Amino acid sequence: MDPEALKASWAEVARSGDEVPLFFYSHLFLAQPQLRSMFPIAMDGQRDRFVVALGRIVSNVDAIDEVVGYIEQLGRDHRRFAVVAEHYSVVGASLLTTLRYFLGSAWTEELAADWAEAYGLVAKVMVQAAEESEATTPAWWDAEVLKVERRTLDVTVLTLRPHERLDFAPGQSMAMEIPQRPRLWRYFSPANAPRQDGTLELHVQPVDGGLVSSAVVRTLAAGETVRLGAPVGHQLTVDPATAPPLLMVAGGTGLAPLLAVFEQLDEARSGTGPAPDVHLFHGARMPWNLYEHGRLRELAATRPWFEYTGVVSDDPSYPGPRGMVGTPAAAAGPGRVALVCGSPEMVRHSVSELLSAGVDRGDIHCEQFTALDSSAASSDSGDAP
Repeated sequence: MDPEALKASWAEVARSGDEVPLFFYSHLFLAQPQLRSMFPIAMDGQRDRFVVALGRIVSNVDAIDEVVGYIEQLGRDHRRFAVVAEHYSVVGASLLTTLRYFLGSAWTEELAADWAEAYGLVAKVMVQAAEESEATTPAWWDAEVLKVERRTLDVTVLTLRPHERLDFAPGQSMAMEIPQRPRLWRYFSPANAPRQDGTLELHVQPVDGGLVSSAVVRTLAAGETVRLGAPVGHQLTVDPATAPPLLMVAGGTGLAPLLAVFEQLDEARSGTGPAPDVHLFHGARMPWNLYEHGRLRELAATRPWFEYTGVVSDDPSYPGPRGMVGTPAAAAGPGRVALVCGSPEMVRHSVSELLSAGVDRGDIHCEQFTALDSSAASSDSGDAP
């Protein structure tokens, strides 16, 4: 197998832009029309995301050891779409047909064999991970909506109670499907550490054009049932007993998983166990978007190990720090491990500022909250098979 040939050929195919996923899905659904029902009705965002991710993963198969955990998680995640082993074969066939179409005469016997081998390796890792998880983990958890609370102008808080025990670590996230948007799964992070009653608190911020976030805010009601996928992610999780001083940097509802970690640390402290000092920066456009401002100020006043700073970008009258949250946070960064969560733009800016301030790259942790591409903790990006 020639990894460089795989990468070069994928780069060539990618030049055709939107035509590539359009051809791929047309071929897949014509060849296997029964698969159409596994995908959301609206495919605009799904087309680009899935095919681009698939091409990148397979064409970089020479580095599979570096991302094997990610690929295994993809396999486990796809159980909630009722994906089984034979589906990987038909998807692979459509991928190879798509490559042959766009590469034309460059699609040689050797290149075809390389792509088939590479796809087979990736598919095998995904299938094995899915099969192993079947023994211990359901494909999804049903959860009752206990409360839908409009916390501020743009933040709605959901309280859910899974029907069965759902174990997770503070800082992890899980995909959710609501009845109003079947087959459209979106990732959200619990804003609480695990509770004895099993309830979860999710923070939802509407995204322009977001099919799921807007439906959650406008139509989801107490008493309805949603589905939750298995918890994923480890970049934002900590061990209270061994964690160094922490810098938490949040934008918008990226605050949610950091609140869960804070709650975990607070519980460790109250139990006389060790836990690190924390400085939390929360950034928003306007003061009213700092939706936990009052609560966090009270916590900072009663916990000497905790500092809180609210940062506003668009209100020149705001009396506190102004601008992108990563800038003032970076000044407090050296000597701490940074947990960063928010929109992709916010995360990129914050990471850049932290690096410029001298924080080691290995001390900066940020999570990606979709199965196939990066997004924020309260994402309305596509996430389908």
